[in-house]
Order: sequence, then C-alpha cells, then structure tokens
Amino acid sequence: MQYLLLIYRNEAAVLSASKEQASQMTAAYAAYTEAMKKAGAYVGGNRLQATSTATTVRAPNGKTSVLDGPYAETKEQLGGYYLIEAPDIDAALSWASRCPGAAHGAIEVRPIWTM
Repeated sequence: MQYLLLIYRNEAAVLSASKEQASQMTAAYAAYTEAMKKAGAYVGGNRLQATSTATTVRAPNGKTSVLDGPYAETKEQLGGYYLIEAPDIDAALSWASRCPGAAHGAIEVRPIWTM
C-alpha cells in the first residue's frame, strides 16, 4: 500500500539556518532517502519551495478566487513529502518516525486512496 509522508516544519527556522545546519539537514535527508530506496519503500518525494511562492485557488459556486501566498497562518508549514510503499500503517509510521523532519516538526502519514 502507498502512503504519503507530509513533512511540516517551521519555515522561518529552516530559512534562517546556518550553512552548516543546512548542510547537516541535507545530508540527513540524503541518507534517509537512500535507506528508503535500499529497502524498496521509496516511490518519490520532493522538497517544496517557500510558502511565499504558493497560490491558493478556490472555486465555490463556479466562481474562481486566486490568493497569493499560503491560505492560513500556521506555526508549521508543509515543506516536502515522500510517497512510500509500505505493507501496513505500522511500517509507514516507522518510516515517518525516522524522517529527519520528525525531530524538528511533524510528519503526517496519509494512506493513498487508489482510484
């Protein structure tokens, strides 16, 4: 079964990290991704650009509304994701707990609803 691991973190903290901190985090994610690939769990994943680049679209009653930036002010922002293959939710939660982002934010685990 596939699961989406949504990585939430404080974007301001990430953007203000020192070069050394950023390098350490990049290395941690590279090692995590490689472990997933070796285990056959990795399907895909990417880091997202800053929320300042986001655009929110709504179309209630057929009327389109476009807003620049994030829709809601929150302490943590969606910063990236992994799409993984896991035999069950417990295995997906195990991968989520090992994600480097879990140490500084939250990892939301969502099963994929196959269409």
